[in-house]
Amino acid sequence: MQTLGDRIKYLRELKQLTQKDLAAQAELTIVQLSRYETNDRKPDPESLRRIVDALDTSGDYLLGRTKDPAPMKEAVTNMSFYGGPEAYTADEIAMMEAALKAYREQKKKLLHKDGGDTDKNNPNQ
Repeated sequence: MQTLGDRIKYLRELKQLTQKDLAAQAELTIVQLSRYETNDRKPDPESLRRIVDALDTSGDYLLGRTKDPAPMKEAVTNMSFYGGPEAYTADEIAMMEAALKAYREQKKKLLHKDGGDTDKNNPNQ
């Protein structure tokens, strides 16, 4: 069975990174990374998160909870989660459309009241 250290080393080598490269990307020292790879030490949660990010994998893979090293996809909640459009009655659809319209109007009023039609929290506008 592969250990946490084995998985870190495997992915590092698969991505053709040296220990120095990965340590720099994960904001670790080479000594820390070496100890993790040889299972002399276990990374703290923050170090593990940085290793996960640097290796573009999932914590579940490094911890041996899954065999798939691909990064986990973020869960996307959309209307299909609630049964999909075909599961709604005409009244439910009308209520959702009215709620959305009211929300958009309220947002527009708030944005206009705060000094214009631009979203101050959105630097792209």
